[in-house]
Amino acid sequence: SQRMESLLRDLLWLSRLESPDGSEERAEIDMAALISEVRDEAALANPTRTIEIHLETDSSVMGDYKQLYSAISNVVFNALKYSDDEVAIRWSRDASAMRLSVADFGPGIDPQHIPRLTERFYRVEKSRAQETGGTGLGLAIVKHVLMAHNAHLEIESEPGEGSTFTCVFPLA
Repeated sequence: SQRMESLLRDLLWLSRLESPDGSEERAEIDMAALISEVRDEAALANPTRTIEIHLETDSSVMGDYKQLYSAISNVVFNALKYSDDEVAIRWSRDASAMRLSVADFGPGIDPQHIPRLTERFYRVEKSRAQETGGTGLGLAIVKHVLMAHNAHLEIESEPGEGSTFTCVFPLA
């Protein structure tokens, strides 16, 4: 019943993200504070894990706080699910974009799966569905939140080496 509740909650959230009703509340979001809040929540849920945070910029993003919190927490909690080791979160800025990168040192992902990771219910391995207890909607939610913020997701992974998921917010 808990998995069904999680699935329904994620489907409703995804449905809201996809509807063009304009219900989002845009404001200037202090990303360092939001990232720290997600990290603190993740640390409480995973007290034996190391979650490093590197805030290299104090840049903010114009957007919807609830949506951005949802996307970032999905990426961070996914990294924790698929890694037994530490997770590193980095907020940085370069000449073209602000970047939120979440790196894990888990099993990595075979390159053939990367283009499909943001599809609803897509699983790299069907056996992972029962191990992690996820709904299969987390990265679809991340994709839709980023699209609503004129941003996108980049995924780098090497089997056996871990993965890095980067939310890219263009400056222009």
